[in-house]
Amino acid sequence: MLLHYRLDGPEHGEPLVLAPSLGTSTRLWNRQITALARTFRVLRFDLPGHGDSPALQAGTLDGLAALVLDVADAEGLDTFHFAGVSIGGAIGATLAARHPGRLRSLAMICSSARFGDPEAWHERAKLVREQGTAPLLEATARRWFAQTPDRALLDDLAATDPAGYAACCDALAAYDLRADLAGITVPTLVVAGREDPATPPAHARELADGIPGATLVELPGAAHLAPADQPERVTQALLAHLPALPGMRVRREVLGDAHVDRAVARTTPFTRDFQDLITRYAWGEIWTRPGLDRRTRSCVTLTALVARGHLDELAMHVRAALRNGLTPDEIGEVLLQSAIYCGVPAANAAFAVAQRVLAEEDHA
Repeated sequence: MLLHYRLDGPEHGEPLVLAPSLGTSTRLWNRQITALARTFRVLRFDLPGHGDSPALQAGTLDGLAALVLDVADAEGLDTFHFAGVSIGGAIGATLAARHPGRLRSLAMICSSARFGDPEAWHERAKLVREQGTAPLLEATARRWFAQTPDRALLDDLAATDPAGYAACCDALAAYDLRADLAGITVPTLVVAGREDPATPPAHARELADGIPGATLVELPGAAHLAPADQPERVTQALLAHLPALPGMRVRREVLGDAHVDRAVARTTPFTRDFQDLITRYAWGEIWTRPGLDRRTRSCVTLTALVARGHLDELAMHVRAALRNGLTPDEIGEVLLQSAIYCGVPAANAAFAVAQRVLAEEDHA
């Protein structure tokens, strides 16, 4: 069988697969898709028996991971980034552990290396096979949302095929990846909702501690469906994490992780498009061109900032110039040169800024 899926974003964009949570559909990612599909070729799929996917009578996480690979193969995706919620995150971790050559990066959102007592999952599977998903709706709403419940997502749960839902429950009962976490080597982001009763932050910390180099983000005001509960914060965390975002790698290399992380943390819906613009065009198009090395680009940038009097930006790029290999004496030479062609008052202000930054760096 082939899972139902849909594609968004530029045809030649970096491939990104988004996986849903148990009881939801591709709709779970509706609040992130606009931002992600600007850059990435985004593939969203429905779990068996969910949305428009056919149901399975039985399943395992390895089997679900294999179904995702079938979808990726159908679209010619040899490798791809992956982000998933709950069981979706577990599918991604299974892919990273069992098929490490297929993933470029991994994001696990409100997920776990083991989802509690297997017997509880078998009991839920039995209930759903006998009575459908209707008995789950009230408790699930409390588990999924710390904010206003998304009725459309609850409608997805009500419409889920009982056999498909139960098969996923059986897969979760058998899932335990704790012993395999150390073998996950792709860049990994772990996101926890601080008000998530299903996979509380302790589950996320176990993942982050077990996966080498993993980054942990805890979101206040988020329960189990963080992409619906805190959509902007989930979007920001993903955009900061995804290494394929054009320019983000160069931006971090030149300006440093601390500066970029602060900029990302301050991003709002009002400023998000601007942040995307400078990352893609300034850092992804100009700073990556082969015609000048980074030292030379730093010299040009310092001169331009002195000429225009952009002193806040100048401080940032003095630090960047040091990271790009310029010495303090060479930075001084650039400012001396700018005094002749940009004006002595402008250079005087620039020297004051540069001296302060260099002193801070000496004491860092």
